[in-house]
Amino acid sequence: MNEVTNPPARHVALLIDADNVSIDVVEQAVAQLLAEHGALHVRRAYGTAEHVAKHQAAFKRLGIRPMVNLAAGKNSTDIALAVDAIDLMIAERPDVIAIASSDSDFAPLVTRLREKGCRVVGLGQAGKTGDETQAVYDAFNVLTHRKGAAKAPAKPKAAARATAKTATRAAKAAPAKAAADTAAAANPAPEQPQPARKRGGGRTRSAADAAAKPAAAGKTDADERLARILAALPELDRGETVELRVAAERLRDAGLIGRSGSSTKAFGGFPGRFELLPAKNPNKVRLRG
Repeated sequence: MNEVTNPPARHVALLIDADNVSIDVVEQAVAQLLAEHGALHVRRAYGTAEHVAKHQAAFKRLGIRPMVNLAAGKNSTDIALAVDAIDLMIAERPDVIAIASSDSDFAPLVTRLREKGCRVVGLGQAGKTGDETQAVYDAFNVLTHRKGAAKAPAKPKAAARATAKTATRAAKAAPAKAAADTAAAANPAPEQPQPARKRGGGRTRSAADAAAKPAAAGKTDADERLARILAALPELDRGETVELRVAAERLRDAGLIGRSGSSTKAFGGFPGRFELLPAKNPNKVRLRG
């Protein structure tokens, strides 16, 4: 009778872009991978010295090895993570490499790891991860940052002391406030003259101008932003179609979206001018006729 043996455990590595995702998202990523695979062998977080120092307590608790990067440029942390990922793939041959980041710059790394037979999973923060970034991975999980989840609750004694101090200040101020209210009732302030109006009840010229300025300013800002988008992507003006990945890089270089911003949101602000293709899971954009 042949013995039944259990299949070997999967070797799983988690590489975290600590400059890009919140510590709350990191905690969710660790819990999710442990629940799915039962083990998480490699846990590394890449970030500046400031980020590592800020979250060192959480890294200790989660068993994460901090990889301090003395930044030499805006992408130096990403490069450090990519170099380690390639080393791990060659030396350790993990079955799964999970990358916790909302950054689209890891697309070439993901492609190379997959070519070597490694399953690559992405974990990103909701609101920071574009659709084009998610499509690169074998699987991608969007995790919602829970505001205030990492903050420790206030100590009861400290809260009680703060409440007592507030009550004491209110009690001291009550007599003075009552005296001020009595004086105000005995000596009411004279009515202030109303601004002059034109015949027919219309507003004065200065009031009308003041009301019109915000609307005019908003329109000018929108027109200027549209002009900057078209300047960054002149192909659209020529009637050509542009890949969203290329568009995101151009808009990022022009300062129109952030490092982890989504190009689809930039185009979504002008639904009458831009068309995303295909309608479901778009990866290209063109100017409407």
